[in-house]
Amino acid sequence: MAGVKLGIVRLGRAAGKIKYTLLDERDISLVHEYSFEARVEVDKDGNGAQIFAYAYEMNQSKSSGQYLHHLLWERHLGGVAPGFGVFHRNGVTMDNRLENLCLGQARPLVPRRGEAPCKQREHSLYWAAIQQLPPEHLVEELSDAAATKYFNANGEVIEEEEEGGCYYECHYPPCSSLEREPREFSICGRCQAARYCGLFCQQRDWPLHKRHCRPRAKAHRERAPER
Repeated sequence: MAGVKLGIVRLGRAAGKIKYTLLDERDISLVHEYSFEARVEVDKDGNGAQIFAYAYEMNQSKSSGQYLHHLLWERHLGGVAPGFGVFHRNGVTMDNRLENLCLGQARPLVPRRGEAPCKQREHSLYWAAIQQLPPEHLVEELSDAAATKYFNANGEVIEEEEEGGCYYECHYPPCSSLEREPREFSICGRCQAARYCGLFCQQRDWPLHKRHCRPRAKAHRERAPER
């Protein structure tokens, strides 16, 4: 990353962890005009989910906002004709540098036919940038965890108890692999909360995760009175 100047914007929690997006240096000033958040877009035909950065003007309702990659394209390159959309060249939806965006025919969310190998993703700019963040910026605060939203295959918010229908992203901060179907990823056997796309990411994440990993308390339910 020598010589590369980027902006890294915290979006908040989505799909089980804190999300950040990359911006070009010239777009960092947007943080003074817009509020940002991460949004999970679930395909209603069962083709999985993706996470996008969403932006809306400060002091305006969220309904007035738009996806960040659309905002950046229109800001620098003009409007998008009907039937077309803005996409991420490298498939990393959190990498919103202008050179990573391209125009193409609008299409529904399609199933991913496999993730790039861990070693290949390890050399991506997004991976390298997130690794530069101080560890305390990657820790999931309790307040964030309390605001977690879970989505089913129809894109509807559901209760935590129904988490069989939730999609999670790999817990290792630089990794952007997202489950293609609920409960696809392995789960930390201790806290039973952090989920990983594979052993590579779980081992890399352990030095940070172990500081906050706590055994999950067993739920105690009152027994119905015997009759």
